[in-house]
Amino acid sequence: MIKLQQSAYNTLGKVTPGLVEADNKQKDRVMRVGMCGTGKMGAAIAQRLKSCHDITVWNRSTAKTQPLAALGANVAESPAALCEACDVIISMVLDDNALDAVYRGAGGILSANLSGRLVIDMSTVLPATEEAIAAEIKAKGAAFVECPVGGTVGPAREGKLLGLMGGTEADVLRARPILEQLCRRIEHVGAPGAGARLKLAINLPLLVYWQSLGEALALCRPLGLPPDRLVDIMADTSGAATAMRNRAPDVARALAGQLPPTASFDVRAALKDLSTMVAYARTLSLDLPTAAVALKSFNDAAANGLADKDVIAVPARWATGQ
Repeated sequence: MIKLQQSAYNTLGKVTPGLVEADNKQKDRVMRVGMCGTGKMGAAIAQRLKSCHDITVWNRSTAKTQPLAALGANVAESPAALCEACDVIISMVLDDNALDAVYRGAGGILSANLSGRLVIDMSTVLPATEEAIAAEIKAKGAAFVECPVGGTVGPAREGKLLGLMGGTEADVLRARPILEQLCRRIEHVGAPGAGARLKLAINLPLLVYWQSLGEALALCRPLGLPPDRLVDIMADTSGAATAMRNRAPDVARALAGQLPPTASFDVRAALKDLSTMVAYARTLSLDLPTAAVALKSFNDAAANGLADKDVIAVPARWATGQ
């Protein structure tokens, strides 16, 4: 069983007296949990939760549910059928259009009886999308929490994500026992939509960094240094992002033409995040010039056959001029 942390926090992140005992009882209970969306992250989350709970999964492409079915997960025919079989429903899909289909489409979550259930969305989408879905879920008599996360597949399997929750204090308290099994740190940052805002802000400098790293490495072409040595030097500087230090060997291999066989975070997902950032900024009458340039670079990479490749393909492409 997964070791759980103590929760029962208020909106400021402090322990709320009198709630710890009730909260601990929730942690010990095996729950019926449904996972809508079994892409890379959704599958990793479902696999993590499978060790403690009865898991049901659904995905638009049924083939993506089969590895989880082989581990003992139930497979639902639709999001609505999944909801009927579960107490807690988690969704994690690529973008706003996919989320709209999962919730509002034929056989979607909102077509099910949701009374008394808990719905958690972990997608990275526009804040307005989360706000609208939250209102519709609440109108159906269910609790709703958004919790986009920082981290990729490895941290998801290990329960080391960073969770950014948006919701009422009561709904957040109810969601914590499940989310604490997935996250090393959880922050309740406001009402629904707040988590989406912070997630977009967190991802912006990271994605811009990958583009700027490619440009920096391009300046080093005349040096003729071996990729592993060059990356080792770059990773040991004040300008290196944590992601660079963690992935330096992968970056060095990418510079040598060996991209990871499996993407932990692919160019398509990064491109979607950058597009969402720029779109959200427009609603605030803001320009994001650096993000807009990175968006063009990621768009060019996707158009040149790198959409399904790991995000480090972008700096490798710039560094090698290919």
